[in-house]
Amino acid sequence: MKKLIALLCSLALATAVFAAGKFADISHDELQAAMAGGSVTVLDVNGSKSFEKGRIPGSIDFAANKDRLAELLPADKNALIVAYCGNERCSAYRNAAIAAEKLGYTNIKHYSPGLAGWKKSGAPMDKS
Repeated sequence: MKKLIALLCSLALATAVFAAGKFADISHDELQAAMAGGSVTVLDVNGSKSFEKGRIPGSIDFAANKDRLAELLPADKNALIVAYCGNERCSAYRNAAIAAEKLGYTNIKHYSPGLAGWKKSGAPMDKS
């Protein structure tokens, strides 16, 4: 019986760990609408050199600001936070998404096309 309970506890823990850190995708149109409405904070995880060359407008450079992320994110823990990296094959966005999640944010999404998809769409870029 003890072994069964231990096994069930282990499975529950593994399921919780696996489920944590899953982030829904946000479409290009949804992201643009949220940006137009001023209702999103966007986190760029492509590194500071890439950030200087070009980024989604209004993005925060996660690499340069990860230690003060709590200061830069909105007070409302239900606010929309979107993380992105280079392209749909990149998973580095998870670093920023998990950091926001650890700070208590609950509405975190992934812009899976990333910077490459943003550029390809012809949407405007911010540059230093």
